Amino acid sequence: MIIKTKKYKLETSRYIKMAMVELLRKQWWYIIGPIAVACLAFIWPSWWFISGAILIVVLYLLFWAIQFTGVTQLEQNKVMFEKMSYEIDGRQILMKLNERQGMPVTWDMIKSAKKAEDHFLLSLSKAQFIYLPFRIFNNPNDVKMMEAYLKRKNLIA
Repeated sequence: MIIKTKKYKLETSRYIKMAMVELLRKQWWYIIGPIAVACLAFIWPSWWFISGAILIVVLYLLFWAIQFTGVTQLEQNKVMFEKMSYEIDGRQILMKLNERQGMPVTWDMIKSAKKAEDHFLLSLSKAQFIYLPFRIFNNPNDVKMMEAYLKRKNLIA
């Protein structure tokens, strides 16, 4: 059975926000380094350690924000931010710009998937994902079918 969705355009600001949230969710434990640097202030009292830890965190977040903003500007990624519809079946997800232009994404290209309260998020890489809000599906059965596909492919539990 094929699930056909309405047309949807991923806004660049939403992409950057979601990419940052996903990055922080996956790499939360990187905060241990700056905390260790800040803890040196208890051994050798100095504000430099705390300032250095804050600077490390700010620079790390700024680096990734610049990277994700850059992704939105690259010509090869422009297709991610165009208005398109999706056709989803057991073999692939077809991202369609119009009736004649489309790009297939096979299920093995998807590294992970997440179902939130109002969307599906299919990760292709650290900087590429497919965002499918529930409102683009034509009916609630399509959402259930999508969830069944993801469970069948062992992408969600």
